[in-house]
Amino acid sequence: MSNSMADTKIFGMLAEFETPAALLKAAVKVRNAGYKKFDCHSPFPIHGMDKAMGMKRSHLGFIIAIFALIGAVTGLGLQYWVHSVEYPHIISGKPLFAWQAYIIVMFALFVLFGAGSAVLGMLHINRLPRFHHPVFFSDRFSKVTTDGFFISIEADDPQFDLRKTAAFLQEIGGIHIERLEEQ
Repeated sequence: MSNSMADTKIFGMLAEFETPAALLKAAVKVRNAGYKKFDCHSPFPIHGMDKAMGMKRSHLGFIIAIFALIGAVTGLGLQYWVHSVEYPHIISGKPLFAWQAYIIVMFALFVLFGAGSAVLGMLHINRLPRFHHPVFFSDRFSKVTTDGFFISIEADDPQFDLRKTAAFLQEIGGIHIERLEEQ
């Protein structure tokens, strides 16, 4: 065995499917077979794929709501501190805490914190940026940007067995089944 072969580690299996419908049906079969660490790859979103894969609803909306409210409270607190605590001047007979005037800044920080948390939360939840992934070494996987539909199953999945997984992927309609190796 050569030294380069000893350095490779099996990452998983990759199977190509002919159509989006075939990929959707295969995702249901993979989920029902008990696989947990698998992913579906497509050049465009496929309606119902998250349900077919058994994915839960995203927590991103809750993250955005929490940070947007933190932004609004920050805006209110900052203006309260400036106008009522640090520089308490009565201007045009208005009270020191004139909250109606603070709404514009509160709204701006509400939107700013919400948008920032949406971007950062999405990156975190999707584990991005990811500059290296073993599927990138597959020559056929370059089709995923135009007309390729793939399922990848990771080797650290409890159900994974090299021969059984390859046979299973072929049985559910996979073509061009390929072993993915980390280098």
